[in-house]
Amino acid sequence: MPAVPPSPQRPPRRPRRRSPGRPAGDAGDLRARLLDAAVTGFARRGIAGSTLRDIARDAGTTPALVHYYFGNRDALLEAVIEERLMPVMQALRAPLLAAGDDLRALVRGFVRGVLDIAMAHPWLPQLWVREVLHEGGGLRGLMFDRIGPLLPRMLAVRFAQAQADGQLNPRLDPRLLVPSLVGQTMFLAASAPIWRGVFGADDIDADALCGHVLALLESGLELSE
Repeated sequence: MPAVPPSPQRPPRRPRRRSPGRPAGDAGDLRARLLDAAVTGFARRGIAGSTLRDIARDAGTTPALVHYYFGNRDALLEAVIEERLMPVMQALRAPLLAAGDDLRALVRGFVRGVLDIAMAHPWLPQLWVREVLHEGGGLRGLMFDRIGPLLPRMLAVRFAQAQADGQLNPRLDPRLLVPSLVGQTMFLAASAPIWRGVFGADDIDADALCGHVLALLESGLELSE
């Protein structure tokens, strides 16, 4: 009886390859990590000075994945604005609306809110200085178009009404009071590495800073009880 030839061996099945650039694992976490890396990089290097390669390196991933999620830097910037910056601004607005007609509560809510947010999001003061204050900053238009109506103009109207009601120092301009408050909060937070080093002031925490700013402001504003 003739010998039966052995069955031909099938080649081992190769693992299925992913589409180029397509993420594996928890995509939501990776996208959030890219947004965090982007907003931090924009604050540190500037929007114009941050490439997708820089952001990918900061997030510990590849430029292909940044392209996969956001397409280009403009789309990434828009996502940073909508998902990182604007929620912070909305969170600051809420306690100011809750203050009602109480001017003291309004000022305290603003000071405490900005300082708390600056401590929780160290990128915010840097981003504000680099991209809002500087001529040609990438977020200056956003300040005029969206953040301005959301916070500064609302505050100026409230201050003007309080002044008309006799609750606010009549020598103050309600419009200039808003950037004055920003200077006493956001600028202090942005310049903290400098004044901590110059004065050896590492002992000043958020509560001490808030108390100092309020003591300075409330005496100058001549707020009524």
